[in-house]
Amino acid sequence: MVKGEELHITVPNLFRCPISMDVMRSPVSLCTGVTYDRTSIQHWLDAGHDTCPATMQTLPSKDFIPNLTLRRLINLWAQTNGPPSPSSSPTYSRSVSEQQVRTLVHHLENQNESAKVFVVDCLSAIVDFASFGDENRRILANFENFVSAIVGVLCRGTAEMEVMELAVRVLDSISIDNSVRKQVHASVSKRFQSFLTTIRSFLKNGSTRSKIESVKLLKTIALDAESKRAIAENSNLLNELLQIVRTDSDFALHDAVYSCLIEVSVTRSTKAELVGSGLVDLLTKTLSNRNSPKPANEKALKLLSIVSTTAEGRSAIGVDCRCAVAIVERMMKVSRSATEDAVAVVWSVCCLLGEKKTKEAVVNSNGIAKILMVMQSGYCEGHRVRSMCLDLLRVLRIGSSSSLSSSPSPSSIDGFGLGIGSYFSNTTHIMRC
Repeated sequence: MVKGEELHITVPNLFRCPISMDVMRSPVSLCTGVTYDRTSIQHWLDAGHDTCPATMQTLPSKDFIPNLTLRRLINLWAQTNGPPSPSSSPTYSRSVSEQQVRTLVHHLENQNESAKVFVVDCLSAIVDFASFGDENRRILANFENFVSAIVGVLCRGTAEMEVMELAVRVLDSISIDNSVRKQVHASVSKRFQSFLTTIRSFLKNGSTRSKIESVKLLKTIALDAESKRAIAENSNLLNELLQIVRTDSDFALHDAVYSCLIEVSVTRSTKAELVGSGLVDLLTKTLSNRNSPKPANEKALKLLSIVSTTAEGRSAIGVDCRCAVAIVERMMKVSRSATEDAVAVVWSVCCLLGEKKTKEAVVNSNGIAKILMVMQSGYCEGHRVRSMCLDLLRVLRIGSSSSLSSSPSPSSIDGFGLGIGSYFSNTTHIMRC
């Protein structure tokens, strides 16, 4: 009896199909909002019923919506309590998965519209399968014709939004190393503009999650100069990327967009176009937001350092003193490389552009003290960052009379071994454009 009690598992009612009363293997929801196991509800409908079994409401639509959230909950419960059946376990056998994937590839390659229900269910299962580890993702990535079939769905752009969202999710999840990214890139490059058109539709109409995954996919395919140029020269796409930063407050989405823009901002014309489209203002808002997470701030500083290598970028940064103030505020609160980006931006505006208002804003934001702190962070004599800091100390002291009373004298700075008195700048740290 004790042994029987130990073996007894209480299954939450939420996990049971209202028809079979078994744990659901593939939960799907009807338009009434009630969730069933796919096999059970399919048998019910195939028998000629046109009502919801639980509510007895007439069904205006017999379409299914995979309940992925409930499926994950069942999988988590199964991991903790032991799977109530092999199919509800989160561990999929490789042989079954291979058959599923093989059938899926066949339907996708042949654009079999009548198999939509299977395609959605199979893609959902594959997303779950890929989420359980790198080995599963490698199995999918190495499956013959799998990547090209998934990419084909996106390049054609004729499938329903649900199917395409799942396709993006699959590609995003399996792009774990460079070899897979090369596969995706090779498949996309044959139909690049069609692919970008589909991605644009996600950026305009997709959920926040699908937007993030789409932007990450853009970064994934930006592997060479040609693909980066193709993305950067698509003005509508760049504007769409900036627009979602303006209208969506999700920091993970901002982080993804900034990462993508860093990848494709290679040419001077691209940098100038981004500046003209208001990028600097968006980056300023990110840095000024106290709730903005560190990764987003670091990418914002990297983008500012990239556009500050152009005259347009320096001018846009110098016009609004809020940008310089925000940069100084974040300078010592980010990684070492991001701190170097911050110094490079301030140097570009103060030393190359020579904007007086910006110099005053930096001084009034305690910029001199922070620049001194950067110099004392282990940069050897002649290091690019150390040289820029010395330039900044000199121009900020000379350019702002208000700083003279509060800033250390040249001799006291020399006392720290900084050698400012004998330093002469050639201002060659960043190439002028």
